[in-house]
Amino acid sequence: MDAAENAELWAFLSSRRDGEIMSGRIASIESFGVFVALDDGPDHPVFPGVGFITIPELSWRHLERVSDVVRVGQHVSCVFLQFDTTNGEARLSLRGTRPDPFRTFAENTAVGQTLQGQVTKLVPFGAFVQVTEDIEGLVHLRELAWTDVEAPQEVVRVGDRLAVVVTEVDPERRRLVLSRRQALPRSRAGRT
Repeated sequence: MDAAENAELWAFLSSRRDGEIMSGRIASIESFGVFVALDDGPDHPVFPGVGFITIPELSWRHLERVSDVVRVGQHVSCVFLQFDTTNGEARLSLRGTRPDPFRTFAENTAVGQTLQGQVTKLVPFGAFVQVTEDIEGLVHLRELAWTDVEAPQEVVRVGDRLAVVVTEVDPERRRLVLSRRQALPRSRAGRT
C-alpha cells in the first residue's frame, strides 16, 4: 500500500496548517534528509516516519554532518511547511523553530564596517570568510588584494585570520559580500 491509498495518513496530513508546530522523534538519518516519526501522527506505509526534514531545513548554518544537529531517537519540535502529496509526508523545518542569525547580523552590520574573520574555504572565484559563529561571507577574487590575483591561494589560505570590509548585506538572500582589499593599505598588495 502506498501513501495515497492510506486514508488515515491522508486525513492527518491534509488537516495540517503552514507554520504549525509538530513534534516527534528522529526515526532515520539519510544522505538526503531526516525522517521524523510524529508524536500524534500515523505510521507511514513506506518511510520510517510521516515527517521529513531536508538538509537545508535542519539548521541555519552550513552542515558538514547531519549528526552535528540531530541524532536518531532525539525528540524535536519542527515547523510544518507543506503536505508533500507525492510522498505522502509532512515537510518540516527544524531551523524554522529558531531565529535566523543572519537577520540579527544584518540588523547590526553596516556597509563599510570592518570585521575580523577566518578564511574557511577557497574557491576559484574567491574566498569564504567566517565573521561570526553562524555567518560567512564571500570575498571575491578582485577584492582579495590591490593587485590582480588569479587564484585566492596567492594571497590567503584556509585558516588565515584577516580584516574585511562589508560591501553588501542582503538579508532576503542571506548574502554577505566582503572586501579584504578595502581593509588593506594600498602598499600591502600580497599575503599578510
